[in-house]
Amino acid sequence: MSNFEEYIDANKGTFESRFFEVLRIPSVSADESYLSDMRCCADWFVSGFDRLGMKSELIETQRHPIVYAETVAIPDKPIILIYGHYDVQPPDPLDLWLSPPFEPTIRNGNVYARGTTDDKGQFMTHFFAIESILKTSGSLPYQVKFVIEGEEEVGSGGLDNFLHSDAGKQKLACDCVLVSDSGMFEPGQPAIIYGLRGVMAFELILTGPNRDLHSGTYGGSVFNPAIALSKILSNIIDQNGRIQIPHFYDDVLPLTEKEKEQFASLPFDESGFFGAIGLRKGFGEAGFSTIERRYVRPTFDINGITAGYQGEGSKTIIPSKASAKFTFRVVPNQNLESIISNVREFIGSMVSDGIKWELVVQHGAAGMRLDLDNSRFVQPMAYSLEQTFNRKPVFIRDGASIPIVANFNAVLGADVLLVGWGQDDDALHSPNEKFSLASFHAGILTSARFLNEIGK
Repeated sequence: MSNFEEYIDANKGTFESRFFEVLRIPSVSADESYLSDMRCCADWFVSGFDRLGMKSELIETQRHPIVYAETVAIPDKPIILIYGHYDVQPPDPLDLWLSPPFEPTIRNGNVYARGTTDDKGQFMTHFFAIESILKTSGSLPYQVKFVIEGEEEVGSGGLDNFLHSDAGKQKLACDCVLVSDSGMFEPGQPAIIYGLRGVMAFELILTGPNRDLHSGTYGGSVFNPAIALSKILSNIIDQNGRIQIPHFYDDVLPLTEKEKEQFASLPFDESGFFGAIGLRKGFGEAGFSTIERRYVRPTFDINGITAGYQGEGSKTIIPSKASAKFTFRVVPNQNLESIISNVREFIGSMVSDGIKWELVVQHGAAGMRLDLDNSRFVQPMAYSLEQTFNRKPVFIRDGASIPIVANFNAVLGADVLLVGWGQDDDALHSPNEKFSLASFHAGILTSARFLNEIGK
């Protein structure tokens, strides 16, 4: 056992205690009433990095500060940038929590609290890993940087602006970005995520008459905005799950044969996957497996519809207005501006006379994909994962979107390694969020082993 491994083994209780300190800070970025708690959480990490002898600072944004820290720069050696976020989702609804959301509680080997797996517990594995290396070796033969933001749950606006500035590009320059804000493939099976889908979010607002109308007096003589909305939305996707926006698939790259074989070999329990969410079977684009639909194919989803009367009983009206929020999950190589233009043209061609319409582009982020064959950081991570879990990692893509991660890749030109420790049932964004303490400690050990391998 190496010195850093001995240090990790001897400090498990200390690591948990300090992790729990951070969990007790209600760092909710979306709610202005938590401003002082957000600052308190950022200060905790600055002090923590200072104790390790790392140069650290707070970078102010219009909302919540970014925590930045670095070890000493070593010329002509690789630079590893570790990303995380200290902000968390609001804890509501509070009555569904079995224990207080900001009082970490251990049950069955898991710690329950808001932010355990998203993302405090995950990125703090790297915090404790660097501590273990520095406390036992004194220094690293290359540079490690940390950037920990406080706005991931509200869009990462501050970090994105900083990343695109000249000062940000210089300060965050690196060869590899290490991110733990995801999960394992299944319990005990580590995974390296080498691609993410992006996202485009819209809101469509249709307006008809200048007020709600009596459906008996006016029915059949005016176009109902809710019906118009339903027709438009239903025409965006066909019965086989294929998106009907013109040119939508023009830039979608086909799966390689290697990827098809790789995904087909994954130990995926399809019936269990759907059974866990109360379904007997799934639905998706014809010609693709469930794994492929989730990881690498574009999607269209309606996220919410608003129209007319929603109260108890009935109210016989033609609503004046109807609206819907919808998203496309996009894949690497798709052009976001082209999608916006084509969606706008498609909807415009279907709006009926007498209906005014507005399409609001809410936010967007491109997908990203790491070239596994040409990254020098993949094998050291794969080796470190196998050493810890006694299983080779699987290589997967993830259907979710982490906008700032795609921007790291685009702006810094760095390899992005996504290696998470979470599980599907960790209840991210929901009451009773949890994180396995075994995964927490395994993450620390894996991260330290990876940092040690890079040093070699």
